[in-house]
Amino acid sequence: MRNISLGVRTASMLAAALMLTSGASVAFASSDHDHKGHSVDYVDGYPDSPSQTWVMSFGGRLYDSWFEALGKDEPKTTNPAWPASNKAVTGGDTWRCEACHGWDFKGKDGANASGDFKTGIKGVRNVAGMAPAKIVKLIESKNHAFIKGKIPQRDMLLLAKFLSKGQYDVSKYVDLKGNVKGDPAKGKPIFQNVCAACHGYDGLAFNFDSPEDPSYVGTEANDATLETFYHISRGVPGAAMPSMGILPPQTRADLLAYIKTLPTTKK
Repeated sequence: MRNISLGVRTASMLAAALMLTSGASVAFASSDHDHKGHSVDYVDGYPDSPSQTWVMSFGGRLYDSWFEALGKDEPKTTNPAWPASNKAVTGGDTWRCEACHGWDFKGKDGANASGDFKTGIKGVRNVAGMAPAKIVKLIESKNHAFIKGKIPQRDMLLLAKFLSKGQYDVSKYVDLKGNVKGDPAKGKPIFQNVCAACHGYDGLAFNFDSPEDPSYVGTEANDATLETFYHISRGVPGAAMPSMGILPPQTRADLLAYIKTLPTTKK
């Protein structure tokens, strides 16, 4: 599995799962996304006074899938900058930052060195620590000129802040083979007290896919380990998936290590 990308339909399913498993109600905003600084709700809104951790999480969701994070329709055409050599991926996925630059930010030198998302495009590790305003100019330059006007300037700056301050060496926690450098025993209480509200104690309460071909959090953690680590760290665009960016990366790795021990199918 790859790209646990939850749109409106799946987000609604997640909301239902939240209500069923925890008794909580989740409010989703209208299709008009609020870019005026007013609080709307967790999925589509902005805090009146954003914390640095929130900025990193929301910027990370923009990097994951900016159109879903902003409540926009998925692009129907293939990104004009997508390499013609790659025939495996077309349409909306080619517009996502991570599709070119990878879940580990290393592009052709990391996870995207092979597989369906092999593009030969370099990563974004070189902009870590760069002034966000300069990163915005790079995003809007020749190679990314097609994106100008599609992402509002406020959100472009949030994406740039994430690229500047939110990157780290993912290989310290998850390698390219899907091995997690974490302690399941330390991750267990986090899952049971937080994640189980949606996913259940056994991880089987929420199905990401269809009844005929189900996929649970344990399935995703084992089949798409790097992506799952990213979603634990930043949340999922367009869905009420909490970001665990409030936790240190090592603690998130412990959590992922425990999730990988959960069942991948129902008996």
